[in-house]
Amino acid sequence: MKHSKTDFRGGEAVALSTKALELVVTTAVGPRVVSLRSLAGKKAGNVFLEFPANEKPYHGYMLRGGHRLWHSPEDIVRTYQPDDEPPAVKPLKNGIALAQPTEEKTGLQKAMKIELTGDRTVKVTHALTNHGLWAVETAAWALTMFRGGGYGVLPLLPKGSHSDGDLLPNYSLVPWTFTDLSTKVWDLHRDFIGIDVDQAKEAQKLGITNYPGWSAYWVDGVTFVKYAPVIKGATYPDFGCAFETFTNGKMIELETLSPLVKLAPGKSVTHVEHWGVFDGLAKPSTNAAFAKLAETVGRWIKTLK
Repeated sequence: MKHSKTDFRGGEAVALSTKALELVVTTAVGPRVVSLRSLAGKKAGNVFLEFPANEKPYHGYMLRGGHRLWHSPEDIVRTYQPDDEPPAVKPLKNGIALAQPTEEKTGLQKAMKIELTGDRTVKVTHALTNHGLWAVETAAWALTMFRGGGYGVLPLLPKGSHSDGDLLPNYSLVPWTFTDLSTKVWDLHRDFIGIDVDQAKEAQKLGITNYPGWSAYWVDGVTFVKYAPVIKGATYPDFGCAFETFTNGKMIELETLSPLVKLAPGKSVTHVEHWGVFDGLAKPSTNAAFAKLAETVGRWIKTLK
C-alpha cells in the first residue's frame, strides 16, 4: 500500500493506493473520501461524483461528492451540519483514521477509518460519538456518491416457494414521497432491481429493509461493490431501511445504515462497509450479467475479514 500527499480543491489530502486502485481522502476538511479510481481501468477515471470547487452550499452543507458519513434519520438542520474544518488525522499501517471536531449543534462527532485490506478491497469503519448532554436516537449513515452514466444494482433475497410452505414476507421496499416506480429508472428483474441513472429526469429514492447486504454500481467498465451485512432482528431507520439509493440522473448514491441506537453521552456507534472494485465485468442490466456479478461478489465476500 502506498501513502502520499496530494491536493483537493487547494487543500491538503492523502492518496492511498494499491496495484489495482487509488483513493483520495481529504485532510483539510471532512472526513471524506473524494476519489476512487481503478488503476486497471484508467479510462474510467474517478468513479465517484466530484462537485466543482465553486459549488453552492446545500442548506449550508458542501456536498463535495464522494463518500461521507451522516447521522440518520434525515433532518434539514441536524443532518446538514458542515464538515468544513480539518479533522484529526492518524496514519495507519494500511490506511488512515480521521475524526472531525464535535458538531456544536448536535453534540455528535463523526469519525472514519479507511483501510486498504487487499489490492481491490477497502474497509471503511464509520463511527458516531455522542459528546452531548443527553441521549440521541440515531443511526450511522454511510453515503457514496457516483457520477452519472452508469447502472446501479440492488440484489434481492433468494426466492422461496409457496408450495414448500414459504408463506410470510421477508423484505419491504420503501419509496419516498417523490419516488415514481413507473419510471424507467427502476429496472425490475426477478433477482435484482436495476437503477438506470440516465433515465432519471427528477429525484428518485428507494429503500429496502432486508437484502443480501451488497449493492453495486457499474460505469465505464468498472464495477464498484459495497457490502454491509444486515443485522438480523435489529431496528433500522426510515421504516426499517438497511439500504437506500438516490438518483437524480446526474449522479447516484448507494447508502447503507446501521441499526437505530439510543446513543447515550460518551457512547459511540460504529458501522462497517467493505468496498470492492472489479474490472472487466459486463454492465449488469441483464439476468446473465447480473448472475456473473453475483457470483463474483459471492466469492469476494468470502475473502473478507
